[in-house]
Amino acid sequence: MKKIFAEFFGSFWLVFGGCGSAIFAAGYPDLGIGFIGVALAFGLTVMTMAFAVGAISGAHFNPAVTLGLWAGGRFPSKDILGYIIAQVFGGIVAAATLFLIVSGKSDFVSVGTFAANGYADLSPGGFSMGSVFITEFVTTAFFIIIILGSTGRKDTKKFAPIAIGLALTLIHLISIPISNTSVNPARSTGQVFFAQGGDFIGQLWLFWLAPIAGAIAAGLVCKLSKKA
Repeated sequence: MKKIFAEFFGSFWLVFGGCGSAIFAAGYPDLGIGFIGVALAFGLTVMTMAFAVGAISGAHFNPAVTLGLWAGGRFPSKDILGYIIAQVFGGIVAAATLFLIVSGKSDFVSVGTFAANGYADLSPGGFSMGSVFITEFVTTAFFIIIILGSTGRKDTKKFAPIAIGLALTLIHLISIPISNTSVNPARSTGQVFFAQGGDFIGQLWLFWLAPIAGAIAAGLVCKLSKKA
């Protein structure tokens, strides 16, 4: 249960900090943090919680990471379901918390897109479904490679949270204009229940399929490369 709670709180913090920065601070009138600030916020959430609870649960905070580590032979199949439920629930509770905050603004009318992920007309830059799928697949695959590589040796393991946090920052710098950056089905799921202005729920399948496919592919490649 300690692992489950750690994954819940870590996933909550990732969505609350990352999506919260996009909702409240990215486009703040006259002085906002912009894409760079949002990308850094997501990286900081993972890095800080990895240091905080990494020793308890491994600091996945992401169903794609859990499945990628499993494919790489670094996570037991018996724990997969519990981790994913905790991660998704953490993301939903964080999104609900953000909604309660933003709806309390004096001039509140709508939450808008609520930092949700999307493709085609719901992509920030109007990128197609194919472009978004490729982006999510590739960025998640490299994220898993970085996680497996940085945590796989004693001489790099203590610095792994920094490498992983910076990797997630870089991923967001690349892909915020493309898909609003998912690489994390739990992060995507929480937002769709509150986002307005499009069929975000109807597009959620891609932000489960692409990251998980990329993660499993990367995990298998890393596992096979060790055996070669």
